[in-house]
Amino acid sequence: MDFKVGAIDAVTIQTPTVPFNSPCSTLGRHLARRLVQIGVTDVFSVPGDFNLTLLDHLVSEPELNLVGCCNELNAGYAADGYARARGVGACAVTFTVGGLSVLNAIAGAYSENLPLICIVGGPNSNDYGTNRILHHTIGLQDFSQELRCFQTVTCYQAVVNNLEDAHELIDTAISTALKESKPVYISIGCNLPGIPHPTFSREPVPFALSPRLSNMMGLEAAVEAAPEFLNKAVKPVLVGGPKMRVAKACDAFVELSDACGYAVAVMPSAKGLVPEHHSHFIGTYWGAVSTAFCAEIVESADAYLFAGPIFNDYSSVGYSLLLKKEKAIIVQPDRVTIGNGPAFGCVLMRDFLAALAKRLKHNPTAYENYHRIYVPEGHPLKCEPKEALRVNVLFQQIQNMLSGDSAVIAETGDSWFNCQKLKLPQGCGYEFQMQYGSIGWSVGATLGYAQAAPEKRVIACIGDGSFQVTAQDISTMLRCGQRTIIFLINNGGYTIEVEIHDGPYNVIKNWNYTGLVDAIHNGEGKCWTTKVRCEEELVEAIEAANGAKKDCLCFIEVIFHKDDTSKELLEWGSRVSAANSRPPNPL
Repeated sequence: MDFKVGAIDAVTIQTPTVPFNSPCSTLGRHLARRLVQIGVTDVFSVPGDFNLTLLDHLVSEPELNLVGCCNELNAGYAADGYARARGVGACAVTFTVGGLSVLNAIAGAYSENLPLICIVGGPNSNDYGTNRILHHTIGLQDFSQELRCFQTVTCYQAVVNNLEDAHELIDTAISTALKESKPVYISIGCNLPGIPHPTFSREPVPFALSPRLSNMMGLEAAVEAAPEFLNKAVKPVLVGGPKMRVAKACDAFVELSDACGYAVAVMPSAKGLVPEHHSHFIGTYWGAVSTAFCAEIVESADAYLFAGPIFNDYSSVGYSLLLKKEKAIIVQPDRVTIGNGPAFGCVLMRDFLAALAKRLKHNPTAYENYHRIYVPEGHPLKCEPKEALRVNVLFQQIQNMLSGDSAVIAETGDSWFNCQKLKLPQGCGYEFQMQYGSIGWSVGATLGYAQAAPEKRVIACIGDGSFQVTAQDISTMLRCGQRTIIFLINNGGYTIEVEIHDGPYNVIKNWNYTGLVDAIHNGEGKCWTTKVRCEEELVEAIEAANGAKKDCLCFIEVIFHKDDTSKELLEWGSRVSAANSRPPNPL
């Protein structure tokens, strides 16, 4: 079954039955089979004494691969990346010391609407309610600290400390993750995974999740009102937002685009959700840092439909977008708002967009205006022989590397802006974490994405500051035999922070990054590293990565001047800085 991130409507995978009284009829094997059944074939884990028996049972499931990570944060980031490619991900850690370490990654997955199963090996079931003090806790007799932390970043929490209701709790947690497209938390008592129980004696009944349905009266009313709003506009446009993914509405958005002929843009965090080879695609709408000529067309439109937008301080460039509410139709996963009103609830985005496609007049005016003013972008200045490499030259070379067999992972920082300008070929994947923006996310996410989609050659663009947070799991990539290409952008600090507010804290200790990766490699697995300082060396490195070293993990450290950034970051940083430094409102 083809899984996509979002509310999965029906999971009906059949698997062989397990007879009564089988040694496989245990809680641990039930959980393992459930994970395989929903499409999870890799679980990212860190062992600890509370989860060791559970890990034994996950290892025993022949269709499940346990991927040991260097720390819990990276295990969570890897499950995040895996969910982006496969549709659902899972990680397994130990109680409290592991759970609180993975918490940041789970919060990021929650912000990005990713279904992720976070499994924690919990205390022995006999210890609940005894007023005992356990290790791996903060020394209180209350074991609920971890649970309370997870309640804010998961959509369901299951604490399994007896076998009678374990089946129901586990199944409810997993199905809720799929329906809500959010992370869930499952804590399993450390003494329970290996005990047979009658509720696990048969292969679990396949999930059959009821699809969400639109309120038909609301849908009809919305589809009556929206064409009246859009058909009277002279130069309307469409803008895709990140929530199209959770709404499973990407295909419906393209269908609408084909039907209406409007100019089509995406918000930055929706890059990769709309095919960039579409005939009316005009680029990324990101206010003052949009791709060339895109903002002018969007902001001068007399009507715009935003499908699944998130307007935060980052996506709005410090709240500086030149949009007017009365010109906008805002389509959220289950709600449509037209101008200043009316609003229609219980209307699914994909149903609305598909129905709207049949009602709009064809109007290519905005795209024709774009085509009229568009000037092909220039190329970076030609490098002199052995001249110090520039960032714009690097990304010109990365552009030439992309194909339908590629996927781009962009780390928080200047890579956001440089990767945003890449033109994605048909089938090329693209991921970054804009809402949460946790530096270091991309190392684990690259591990998880590559594990979930081995047919893709992942190209990760990671800044040196971010890499220092999570570098260890290069080790896990090597153990898994991955062939990712990592461009380590070494410019001596937290460049994105420099452009928002500079200070000595933004300068980091320089590492010999290739030397570090060589030490991690330690002769085990396929790994190739190189350090480049000029365009000639970069071209040679890319040729090697795509040629003789195509079966290796390729780590290319690229040295830049500390002030070499995209022009978009300079503009964006000054606007976000202004938003951050607004004085308090007067009382």
